Amino acid sequence: MRYHHDRMYPARGQYIRVLPPRHRIVVYGGSSYYFYDGAWYRPSGPNFMIVAPPIGLVVPFLPPYYTTVWVGRVPYYYANEVYYTHRGDGYVIVAPPKEEASQAPPPADEMFVYPRQGQSEKQQADDRFACHRWAVSQTGFDPTQPPGAASQTQKRKDRADYQRAMGACLDGRGYTVK
Repeated sequence: MRYHHDRMYPARGQYIRVLPPRHRIVVYGGSSYYFYDGAWYRPSGPNFMIVAPPIGLVVPFLPPYYTTVWVGRVPYYYANEVYYTHRGDGYVIVAPPKEEASQAPPPADEMFVYPRQGQSEKQQADDRFACHRWAVSQTGFDPTQPPGAASQTQKRKDRADYQRAMGACLDGRGYTVK
């Protein structure tokens, strides 16, 4: 399975009569999509068909069994042949990345992070992403974006500020940062 995402899902194109309990409803383009446990459903007559969600649909959640993959410094979340990326108001469904994706996070520019509290790989990825977002909000510098027209000195200062903010956030979440 792709990215060692060893999870089975119902096949697209199959029909079910009744939606699973605790499904979630997402409206996109005037159409209702139903989500449960990594699978997407659309009404089809008296039944529901298992479908691929449309590119651009935004959800406030990720599937419960996703795998984080990286394209450069950008994390993608993958489950059931669907890719999600984070944006301010949730997660947007995107086309598969054209560049090579890796399950290994990008190097942290000489920042070594060790989980002091036995955090799982999923928790580590979630914490790194949350801390990245916080560090960007605190410093105004985002190492995942193309560099602007600032001087080399300013770029080094911005990166150092970002890394200090990132380290402080990770330390607060139970990691040793060197």
